[in-house]
Amino acid sequence: QARKAGVPIFFDPNLRPQLWPSREEMVSAINRLASMADYVLPGESEGEVLCGSRDPKIIGEFYRNLGVKTVIVKTGPQGAYTVQGEGAFHTPAYTPGKIVDTVGAGDGFAVGIISGVMENLPLPEAVRRANAIGAIQLMHASDNEGLPTREELTRFMAEHKQKEDESW
Repeated sequence: QARKAGVPIFFDPNLRPQLWPSREEMVSAINRLASMADYVLPGESEGEVLCGSRDPKIIGEFYRNLGVKTVIVKTGPQGAYTVQGEGAFHTPAYTPGKIVDTVGAGDGFAVGIISGVMENLPLPEAVRRANAIGAIQLMHASDNEGLPTREELTRFMAEHKQKEDESW
């Protein structure tokens, strides 16, 4: 129904193996669901389980071959690697202040992607926003206490530098 209505479909695998009868069933079901999305947001460790590789380029191609339009692989302290159409790009991470808790960083990243796409930001800018929100979330306890207001996000992005682009 979402696709018929022109609503983009986002999918973040967020693996919970303990909820599945077997690893094989989990991988099969999650990859089937991912194949129906417009945007898939796996992390490197999820890629290892679901695609057999931690390499962001391989993960991106795996999901593109399933028909996914855009794959944005969360690469932790390196940022994110995006595969879309015939192109790909790396977006460096922001350096957070003191890391308090890693729980919720991926969810914060998803918030940045979804809000950026829904606001019609160019994809590189949406990924940059996602990296910033993920970094902000790292500096807070819990899975959502660090989610910033627009003003807080703008200030963080202005005051913090992205890491130097590494060999991508």
